[in-house]
Formats: sequence, C-alpha cells, structure tokens
Amino acid sequence: MQISEAWLRELVNPAITTEQLVEQLTMAGLEVDSVEPAAADFTGVVVGEVISMEQHSNADKLKVCQVAVGEAEPIQIVCGANNVRIGLKIPAALVGAVLPGNFKIKKSKLRGELSLGMLCSEKELGLAADADGLMELLEDAPVGTDIREYFSLDDKIIELDLTPNRADCLSIEGVAREVAVLNKMDWTAVEVAPVEITHDDLINVSVEDTESCPRYLGRLIKNVNPNAQTPLWMQESLRRSGLRSLGPIVDVTNYVLLELGQPLHAFDAEKLTDSISVRISKKGEELALLNDQTIKLDGEALVIADEKQALALAGVMGGQATSVTDKTKDIFLECAFFTPIAIAGKARNFGLHTDSSHRFERGVDFSLQERAIERATQLIVEITDGSVGPITEVTTTESLPARNAVKLRQARIEKVLGISMENAEVTKIFAGLGMQVEVTDEGWDITPPACRFDIAIEADLLEEIGRIYGYNNLPNSSLLMRSELGKAEEAILPIARAEDLLVDRGFQEAITYSFVDEDIQQTIAPDDEFIRLQNPISSELSIMRTTLWCGLLNAALYNIKRQQTRVRLFETGLRFMNENKQMVQQKMLSGLVLGNVNEEQWSNKSRKVDFFDLKGDLEALFSLTDCEAQFKTVKHPALHPGQSAEIVNSEGQKIGLIGMLHPTIEKKLGFETPVFLFEVLQEMVFKKAIPKFEVLSKFPSVRRDMALLVEEKVTVADIINNILAVKEVFIKDVQVFDIYRGEGVEEGYKSVALSLILQDSTQTLTDSVIDAIFNKVLEVLGNNINAKLRD
Repeated sequence: MQISEAWLRELVNPAITTEQLVEQLTMAGLEVDSVEPAAADFTGVVVGEVISMEQHSNADKLKVCQVAVGEAEPIQIVCGANNVRIGLKIPAALVGAVLPGNFKIKKSKLRGELSLGMLCSEKELGLAADADGLMELLEDAPVGTDIREYFSLDDKIIELDLTPNRADCLSIEGVAREVAVLNKMDWTAVEVAPVEITHDDLINVSVEDTESCPRYLGRLIKNVNPNAQTPLWMQESLRRSGLRSLGPIVDVTNYVLLELGQPLHAFDAEKLTDSISVRISKKGEELALLNDQTIKLDGEALVIADEKQALALAGVMGGQATSVTDKTKDIFLECAFFTPIAIAGKARNFGLHTDSSHRFERGVDFSLQERAIERATQLIVEITDGSVGPITEVTTTESLPARNAVKLRQARIEKVLGISMENAEVTKIFAGLGMQVEVTDEGWDITPPACRFDIAIEADLLEEIGRIYGYNNLPNSSLLMRSELGKAEEAILPIARAEDLLVDRGFQEAITYSFVDEDIQQTIAPDDEFIRLQNPISSELSIMRTTLWCGLLNAALYNIKRQQTRVRLFETGLRFMNENKQMVQQKMLSGLVLGNVNEEQWSNKSRKVDFFDLKGDLEALFSLTDCEAQFKTVKHPALHPGQSAEIVNSEGQKIGLIGMLHPTIEKKLGFETPVFLFEVLQEMVFKKAIPKFEVLSKFPSVRRDMALLVEEKVTVADIINNILAVKEVFIKDVQVFDIYRGEGVEEGYKSVALSLILQDSTQTLTDSVIDAIFNKVLEVLGNNINAKLRD
C-alpha cells in the first residue's frame, strides 16, 4: 500500500524525520518496502495560461503561443501538442528550468520562430509514465505559481508491505493510529458530520444472506453536477497512493477507501430497476464487470442485484450496466460490511484482485460504515452539489463478529517479554490502539476494536506490547535450558550421508515445488490419484505431486535450454499420495541423469550414460546400508518398456523404480537425448543393519570359476539368487566377470562367467569339499533355471 507522508502528517505529525518514521513503522511490524519522492526533481516550472495562439508559418503541426507566466508580459513558446488551445492552463518550463533527467530549457528557435520555454506534459515532469498531450490544470490555477508549490510536490511516498493480519492499517487513519501510539501522542481523526437531508426518496434494500452481509447501508443522492471536476488536492492524494483520477464520484469512493479503509461503490440510480437485493448468485448467471470482463457466476459468490439482474460482485467489483458516467445525475451510494469468509477467494476464482477485495478478505472495521458513507456524502456534495436522501440501513446484529475480552496477565508480560510494566502504561498502549481495557486482579481484560481481527489470544496482546514498547528496547537475557543428548539411531542412515555420496558421484541437489502442473503429472503418472489444490498459486502449480520426477524433468529441461548438455540431479522430498480420499505423505529420494557419463577430457573416450550407470549409482547408495536390493523387470507408463525395473528388498517389498524415460514422453517434453530416472522410498532404503564383528579367517580363500549357458530371459540376479539360496556357509561371494553371446553359443542363449569365493574360518578347504559345493550349486542352477556348464 502506498501512502503520502504529507497526508499522514495531516492526522499525526511527530517531530521526527522521514527516516525515523520509516524505522518506527518497520520495527512495529508495518514493513516499509520503499520511500520515493512524490515527483522527480525539477525546477523553473510555473503555472502558465495560453493567451493567444497562431499557426506556425513553416510547420503544420506547430503553434506559436503567447503564454502568461506571472511576469509583466506574456512570453512566446512554440508548441506541437494536440490539446493546446487559448485559455488552457498548463505547466510552463521557463528558460533556465531543469526538468527530470537534467534536461535544461534554453532559448531556442523552432523553424525560425523564437521559443522562450516549453509547455509540459505529466511525463515530462516525471508525474506519469505516459501522456497523450499537455498536462491540463484546473481553471482556478493561479498563473505564475511554482508547480512544485501548486501540487505540494515536496512530499515522500511510503510503500508499506503489510502482513495479512494487519488490515486495520490499510488506510491513512489506521497508520496514523499506529504512529501516534509509537510516539506517545494524540492523533486527529477525520472530522465527519452528518450531512443535511434534502429529500426523502429511498431505494429499498433487502439482504437475503445476512451471514455474509451483516450490515448494508445505501443512500440516494440526486442531481449531482456531471460537469464537476475532482479538486487538485484529491487528484494528487490519489496519484500518490497509486490510483488515477476517474471522475469526482469514483474519486470520492477511492479517496474514502484510502482515508478510512472502507470500500464504497456508487451505482447510477437511473439504471437500477426497483429495489436492491444482496443475495447469492444464480449458477450460470452472467455479470459484465467494470474492467470489461464478463464472468459466469458459480452459484456461490455474493452479488448485489436489483429486480432484473446482478449488478456487482459483492466486495470485489461493480458492474458495467449500472456504472457511473459523465452523464450520471442521480447515484445510489453503497457502503457495506461483508464478512471475510464470504469474500475470501471469490475474487481469485474469477481471476480478479481489487482494492476492495483485498480489504474485505482481511477484515474491514464493521463499525465504520455509517461514518464512511457520511464522509463520502460530505465530499460528493462539496464537489458536485447534489441533493442528499436518508440512509437506508439493514443490520443483523447477531451476525456481526463477536468481540470478546482477552485476558492478559502481568506475570506473562514479565515471563515472555522480560519487562515489568505499570498498569497505567499498559492501559495507555491498548487504549491508544482503540481497545477497551478493564483492570483485573491478575492483569487486564482487553476487548479488541471492530477493526482488529487478529486479536484472539493472550499471545496476540503480548505481541502488541512488544511492538509498541520496541523490540530493540526489550532486555537481553541468557536462556537457561536443561536438555539431554538425543539418541542417534544407528540403524538409520542419515540422509546427509546419502546426499554426500550422490554429490561425490557427480550429482547436484535440486529443490523443486511440491505443486506441479496437471499436464506433466498426468504424463508421468497417469494411474496415480492426485490431490488438487483448492486455491492454487497458478494453473501451472495446481496439483500435489505423486512423484518427484515432475520437478526434476522440468529442472533438466531448464538446464538443457541453457547449454548444459550433461545433467545429474537428485532431490529429497515428499510425495503426496491420495489413498482412500486421505493424503499420505512419503519421503522420497529421486534422481535424473542425461548426457555423457563423465566430463569431457582427453584421456577417456566420451560415451552417453546408460541404464547400468544409474543402476551403479543406486547400488553404491544401497551399499551404505547393506540393502539387498534386486532389480526386476516392470512396465511403467513413464519408462521405456525394455529399460525399466522395480527395486525390491530382500523381503520382497517394492522400494523404488529405475529406468529410461519413455521415448514418447521424451519427445513430448522436448528432450533430444535419453533421460534416466530413479526414485526410492527413504524409509526402506535408509534402514541399515548394525555392524557385527566377525573373526577373520586364518585360512586362505579359494576361487572357483564357472561358465554357464542360460536362456536370454534369465538375469544375472536370478543366477546369483539361486546360488545364494543353496545357503552354503562356505560361499562368501559371487562375482560375475563376463557375459558372452556369439560364436559357439546357441541363439537365444548367453554365456555367463562367474566366480565363487569359498572360505572356511576353521580349516583350509579341500578339493573334495570344494567339488561337492561346486556340484551342488550346478545341480540347483540346472533344476531352477535350466543352466548348464559351458564346455
């Protein structure tokens, strides 16, 4: 929110500098994002009036103007603006003036005609980013007055970044209240007196949904002057708050919004049909909004309607059909309180965000409506005249927010903040914040005002004291804490150790969103039931991921588009499964590789990474926990049918997946090189056996090699598992050292050469024992997988 420092100081003016004011606001929780001058630096520009004008003799688009600038004689200025005319009052930069950007005005000749200055637009004065012509001043602008003085431009614009709980400070009065309390002084609220009623006409109002709209006020103002102009001081106040002038009626509603924090809306009364109704929209009902957007209502949004149609989206934006124009003579002024829960998310559902919805979603002072409508009426009458009717009010008291007292104990102030405060000091702080204070035996009962929706428990009150007292003023104290060392689970591998191993193997850690695009989620895991967000940040982040691959693939594409041809990424994080309509979170470790196996270098021939390279990375990870993982062929919609496997542990539980990205998906996403992925459950992988000491054998080990002929469908894992299933205690290890297909091996078969490492801890193994073990292994392999010893 932008506020003018000069406007703020009209209500409260402490004897501090702008820098000190900014520091105060930030430390009190109203963070200041920036402080900018109200206008760019310029000098030598005054109010001028075009007295006479002639066509330039040598240029069709130029005019030779005589301009009064407060001197004895008018000066001649050549101008090419389309809107220059006799009687127009404009900013005139005199010879010697310096405009923004250090642009100096000098005496010059334009096509042979002398020009002693320049007539300026808002853009040339740094008051706007664009301009269609000269800046037109009001008719009563005093000729010769310095423009900086006329516009009061020696001001600062303070931009506040308010947290959602501080809706009470979304107004000049709200910030003034804070500044007054921080500086222990009084502040002057805007004086609002009831406007004299000059006619008795009413527009009937009914509220069907009193829970959503507990209070609605309306007033008919007739015969406003459609030719009236918004006064300069109001235009400037709006500009410095980031709003442009749209005509006196709309400007007044915006001005009161900024001044008091209460949104209002004005309808063209002649365009209304009979009475006004506050109701829930009808499903499919259409409403053309002021921003030229036509929305189809969902049957849940609250609307303002007449007997014929919906007129406005309540608390968000008015409709085009009843908008105020420069021909409007009668207006119906609306001022209401809509509950935050009724407005929250409604604007976003239709792709909208307005100053009104921003305030109603966070909570507007529900005692403010009468004062706000009187203030707006007062300003409308001052600017446009008009005949004022009585206020029509519909209030359902039981539906207004309850304001219950919150207990604050003296002992808690001392314990939490470390300070002791007198009763009078506590009372002054909370009274200054608009709260009702009642002294009790233990401390105080404090009732928050109607503008504060963030005061509910004692901790909220302690925060208020800390803010106003000053966090920097709280004493420093050493915390005494008794603690015991936690137990380190030796049977669980720390995730940091796994991350270090992957980094050592050339991976880099990625952190991606838990929210993903529905398209990529459906592409990667079409069979998973996902969880859809009710209020997504954007359509590209609308689904909770069921696999970390979505984010890793996007990260890989991002790197490839920036000339990174070798990508190795891993991520640890949660996936979110929808099981029986319940969200189940699982910790996962996922990875992705593509490009060359190693960085390019002179001593090694470069080759592309393949399935077995990534499998080796996983096996290195499993070796940290002695996880006896097996890789079994599986079909997965995201993976290549010939290069994919599920990973199971020794108990047969599925712990993950590994494989090559399916070529169809690879092409769809825009990859031009094979992509390999893995994903494992952390809880399954990081369980490890506690190491146990085994006596080292004093006797030599024996290696016995065998070459087996097996069918192509038989995997190396099948062979090793069958050998280990013999449960021969002397077999210490099985190592595969060659796989051969070709001459001498029947088609459909392969030769697998492996070695058995045998050892006994009590004696040296004899040939007879070794042969017996060897033959037993061959027998098991022959019976189970039809393996034969190769000649």
